[in-house]
Amino acid sequence: MRRRTMMTAGIAGAGVFGIMIASAAPPSKTGFDAEIARHGQAMLEEGKKTFRYETFGSEAFWGDALQLHKAIAGEKNGGAGPGVSPNTALSVGLKVDVDALPDALKKQLAAGKVNLDDPATTIALLKLNAVVGVTAFANPDGSVKSMGIQCAFCHSTVDNSFAPGIGKRLDGWANRDLNVGAIVSLAPNLKPFTDLLGVDVETVKKVLASWGPGRYDAELDKDGKAFRPDGKQAGTLIPPAFGLAGVNLATWTGFGSVTYWNAYVAGTQMHGAATFFDARFNDKDQYPVSAKSGAGNTRTTADKTTAKLAALHFYQLSMPAPQASAGSYDKAAFERGKTLFNTAARCATCHVPPLYTEPGYNLHAPSEIGIDAFQADRSPTHMYRTAPLAGLWTHQKGGFYHDGRFATLLDVVNHYDGQFNLSLSSAQKSDLVEYLKGI
Repeated sequence: MRRRTMMTAGIAGAGVFGIMIASAAPPSKTGFDAEIARHGQAMLEEGKKTFRYETFGSEAFWGDALQLHKAIAGEKNGGAGPGVSPNTALSVGLKVDVDALPDALKKQLAAGKVNLDDPATTIALLKLNAVVGVTAFANPDGSVKSMGIQCAFCHSTVDNSFAPGIGKRLDGWANRDLNVGAIVSLAPNLKPFTDLLGVDVETVKKVLASWGPGRYDAELDKDGKAFRPDGKQAGTLIPPAFGLAGVNLATWTGFGSVTYWNAYVAGTQMHGAATFFDARFNDKDQYPVSAKSGAGNTRTTADKTTAKLAALHFYQLSMPAPQASAGSYDKAAFERGKTLFNTAARCATCHVPPLYTEPGYNLHAPSEIGIDAFQADRSPTHMYRTAPLAGLWTHQKGGFYHDGRFATLLDVVNHYDGQFNLSLSSAQKSDLVEYLKGI
């Protein structure tokens, strides 16, 4: 009887314990918790849509004013000039979203039955919304009447899973293949630029040609400085848009936060219908062009941007820095480099893990990091941001720093070794490089 009673008590105890475990499970979301969850998911989806497909009304500039769509279509398709074939588009860094292609078209592409040297094929891809970052607007007869661009134009690429330049989207990755200058220079009407900058068409084309792949000058329309004092181009590398959650200032020189930059780009670079305000650009000495144009107080009658900024910000902050593949770096060297990064090399003093930038005001004077002040002085801050390093492996093309002045990661390590008198050995430098490749 005693044994039976003990067994019964044990079974009953187990039942009570099971009930306790069940009651300890996370409760289903109700009330405001449920509202937060619903809101978060809705913001994520809306932000993705905005990042990938919203033109903010920029077609009024790129299409209606510059007539860039005519150069893409070509004379045979109702446009002007020879047109831009898919092969030409891919050569200047434009990407194709394979998920936007019908299965029948994918089969034809795989079989080599699609003419990739015909601008008409480019028009067909635009109508499918398959060209990453570009949207075409069609007339009732099917001809293209205008075009606009999206955030994804510069800050997305593809994984090349179908073919080079054709694959699944990689949102937030810097498109270091994109030759913005070459694309813009095709526009039949560059008068908006010549009028703004007070120069002729040939000068505008010379500046656009100077940038090269993966570079863009987002201050040219503010200060008019097309070249550095040493004669080199003044564009900066397109930065990634991922891994910015928790990061304070989001540009090379710390103009402002992520959402500040979104408003700046939508209103003054994409030339969308937007509101953007920053009185710093009214300084006629530092910013003679914007002081005259009023770009620091951009306000359109029909603002198509401001209502999109919150969700866009939400989506961008959800983009994690991509993990490096296991075989892309030496794991043992990575671990040694990690120790060096946090100790003797003193990298973590500024690039604080896991943000890999300073929590707080993440800016430094040019003298602190041992480089010239040209780009810093084009910014209202006159400083350089401590760039977040996570996912660095995805944007090695074009070099490092804002202007790509260091061709390799070893060049960067050598610079800081000299700047801070670290006296690192060759082996230590190599280990640091492997760590930078793997974070």
